[in-house]
Amino acid sequence: MNARSAGVHALLGAGIAAISFGAIFTRLAEAQPAVVAALRMAFSALLLAAPALGSRRIRGELRGLSRRDWGALALAGGFLALHFILWISSLSRTGVAASVVLVTTSPLWIGVYSVVVLRVRLPAVFWGGLSLAIAGGAVIGGGGAHADAAGNLLATGGAIAVAGYFLVGASLRRRLSIVAYVFPVYSIAAILLVAGTIASGASLAGQAPRTYLYGFLMALVCQAAGHSIFNWALRRLGAADVAVATLGEPVGASILAFAVLGETPGKAVVAGGALILAGIVIALSRGHAADAADGDGASGP
Repeated sequence: MNARSAGVHALLGAGIAAISFGAIFTRLAEAQPAVVAALRMAFSALLLAAPALGSRRIRGELRGLSRRDWGALALAGGFLALHFILWISSLSRTGVAASVVLVTTSPLWIGVYSVVVLRVRLPAVFWGGLSLAIAGGAVIGGGGAHADAAGNLLATGGAIAVAGYFLVGASLRRRLSIVAYVFPVYSIAAILLVAGTIASGASLAGQAPRTYLYGFLMALVCQAAGHSIFNWALRRLGAADVAVATLGEPVGASILAFAVLGETPGKAVVAGGALILAGIVIALSRGHAADAADGDGASGP
């Protein structure tokens, strides 16, 4: 591993540590999922407004975007908003370990996209890994402490949404600097989530101080640091490889859930999570899914 590669992987490690706090901050915010998701993305957009709009270079990048580019940014923002509302909703129903394991199955969905949409023929090792991961999902779905079927389904939907977010982002990041990409995407996601919150009858005003505090910490630690590192890495590693890097999140989140929330995952969650993670590693062990998802055919709209 050369110095540049080591630097990329070290930053990915920092990104994994940052996003591992997401589930904990969400629980500690003690608010409706729609409110938490909207605050997270609204604060994230506000944090990036000054560096984005204050830079002549970034303003130039944004002015140079075509209608097609803005459509892709809107799609990425829509996927991101959907990811957070589904995943944060899952945390109100199921345990941290189960939710985070299932939401990090995005590499498998990227592989499925390669087969169904791109018509790529993947090797038997991919299908073996996929089968193992499905078995793991069935084990988690079978129960255990802090497990809930509806919450598990929401987390899986969040994984599918973030797979779309990574795939679209991989295309855009080849041409846009990191801030020129994440600022409009985070802003679009924030607008969608705030509008959805208002439409649901919830209010962003009048929340407890802890809700705003943890919403801001999610924006600063998990989004501005964690997610932005992953988006930075998309130009260097591609969608599938970055998605695989998120597999460290269940470990970090589970440790933090035990230390902060006193939540111990049940045996079914531990066993099923191990099967899912092993399945993903096996499925992508030869890089075929990554190659397919990051090729020209996966460049997004």
